[in-house]
Amino acid sequence: MSIGAVLAQLRPDFPEVTISKIRFLESEGLVHPARTPSGYRQFSPADVERLRFVLAAQRDHYLPLKVIKEQLDALDRGVRPGGPSPRPPRGLVAVEGLPGPDSFRAAGEIRMTREELLADSGVDEGLLAELEQYGLVRPGAAGFYDGDAVAVARTVRAMTAFGIEPRHLRAYRAAADREVGLLAQIVTPLARQRDPDARARAEEVVRELAALSVALHTLLVKAGLRGAVGG
Repeated sequence: MSIGAVLAQLRPDFPEVTISKIRFLESEGLVHPARTPSGYRQFSPADVERLRFVLAAQRDHYLPLKVIKEQLDALDRGVRPGGPSPRPPRGLVAVEGLPGPDSFRAAGEIRMTREELLADSGVDEGLLAELEQYGLVRPGAAGFYDGDAVAVARTVRAMTAFGIEPRHLRAYRAAADREVGLLAQIVTPLARQRDPDARARAEEVVRELAALSVALHTLLVKAGLRGAVGG
């Protein structure tokens, strides 16, 4: 089977799997498809079952790839691995309403002047100056703003109605920078590999990690707020 045919087989049970994800799992040694003389991948039914095992182990048990690979190696030797085994497919664990990995795909570039940002976001010059002072909005190298800057400005404007000021939100900027730094440590070595597919795999991984990061942040805030309001 071609990689596209494999993707079609896996998608019903694993909706978020992508070609880049399959290539990444191959690069990590979890599946070993054959190659045609011209270099195209050819997957066997056994390869597809290995992929199902890996994807289910990640989804249902949150196992790291190293542990999954050890389990697969044990199965290859005829040894039944200890520890949890993947359960039958179930729906993806998600927090309703939160962005998924596709939300972190790079959108078409938007270049807005300062005046356009002010008009589109509804903030005034003073509030925008504070947003920039505390690092919540940052123009690009050429001095233009993008669509995310507009969204941040609108969000902060809504929060100011509750008495929250930009200076109160410095912790958000610092936390976001720490998260970005952590994700960069994980994907930068992957992106630097010589494999021509490395960049695509790195982009896929960072989108998935970003979505998980947002989900974790939301869950922690929800848990904290339940205690704050006595819920």
